[in-house]
Amino acid sequence: MENQDQHAKVPADLMQRYEDNPEQADLEIFGRKTGGNRRGFLKGAGLATMGALIGTAIPFHRNMPSGFIPEALAQSAMEIDGKDGLSVLNDRPVNAETPPHLLNDDVTPTSRHFVRNNGIPPENTSADGWSLTIDGLVGKPMELSIADLKSKFEVVTERLVIECGGNGRAAFDPPAKGNQWTLGAVACSEWTGVRLRDVLQAAGVKDNVVYTAHVGADSHLSGKEGKLAISRGVPIDKAMNPHNLIAFGMNGADLHPMNGAPLRLVVPGWPGSCSQKWLKRVWLRDQVHDGPKMTGKAYRVPGYPVEAGQKVPKSDFEIIQAMPVKSLITTPETRTKITGRSLKVAGHAWAGDDAVARVDLSIDFGATWIQTDLASPANPYAWQRFGAEVSFPMAGYYEVWARATDTQGRAQPFGIAWNPKGYLNNSMHRVSVYVS
Repeated sequence: MENQDQHAKVPADLMQRYEDNPEQADLEIFGRKTGGNRRGFLKGAGLATMGALIGTAIPFHRNMPSGFIPEALAQSAMEIDGKDGLSVLNDRPVNAETPPHLLNDDVTPTSRHFVRNNGIPPENTSADGWSLTIDGLVGKPMELSIADLKSKFEVVTERLVIECGGNGRAAFDPPAKGNQWTLGAVACSEWTGVRLRDVLQAAGVKDNVVYTAHVGADSHLSGKEGKLAISRGVPIDKAMNPHNLIAFGMNGADLHPMNGAPLRLVVPGWPGSCSQKWLKRVWLRDQVHDGPKMTGKAYRVPGYPVEAGQKVPKSDFEIIQAMPVKSLITTPETRTKITGRSLKVAGHAWAGDDAVARVDLSIDFGATWIQTDLASPANPYAWQRFGAEVSFPMAGYYEVWARATDTQGRAQPFGIAWNPKGYLNNSMHRVSVYVS
């Protein structure tokens, strides 16, 4: 039993190594440092270890890229109550993403909404006795129960995209430190709550307010009393956007515990870290908030383009605000095999604080493009469904590329705009199709 328990923990521990230090993990697991072309040989010990974890030999191990985690290990055996089909990246803290083909719904089911934790969730997530404090630079500090929120403010329901700022980090070369998200740290669920703006206005926003500061009930991984795992905020102008919600409902039911029950912020269009879970306090400040994960290089990118692997002074990093335009092919699933010559391609696109103007597909590696049918968003900050019937001229291997363009004329790039922390990867999504 002891050996089985140890083996069950290996996948999450392996993911944690890559989150903490991907280059060191390469050295420990693969016996090599990350190289320029990310190719090389595994040392004998590294190969034996990897084979033992998978349970069989790896015939083409020589082709495995640096930083690569075999899919058999990426699919952790860990289960999260109320979640279905998610791939667990690590277990302390719990982080899990959703494979693209499971995100085909216009409204993401609660069971398939990704999980992004920074600390240890609170044990008690009951709405009974939960209170929210609004204070700082306000004329009338307030302490509100969830019942108060429901009775004193207009309750609204909206479909809103939440995306982790590091979604797509796993594709960075050289690797970037952090959770190695592939594509599935995004969702568009239906949220019910009250407008953050309405609550702040009721408290009385003073003229000198610059930023909000958010505090949740989750605790730091160290267990140290009073130490916060994360406390971010947004400029007051963003906070007053009418589509930001203090949410207590998700898809017609209470929030899922791993998605912030019983109360959370939903600040769409900006990194998901702004949408504080297990919300206990919002306070207003006359300076940019300096809580955990607000300073240094956290959720920041260089203020100018940089070369892959380039060292950037900390002073040159800027806080991430609106997320970039992006698309996700949800059908077909990648590596699909078909016997006919046509295929329905569909998915979703979204664009931070803007809307999506068009989505185009290519089956010839970008030589030509096919404009898709694009639906309007259900409401601002909801993702938009696109779709098109694609015809293939002959049998063979194809890649379907999706390229979204927002209302400002900004289109997804083919390559990744590299940055040291691995944020904002909005390169075009590609799926492979085999036509026989």
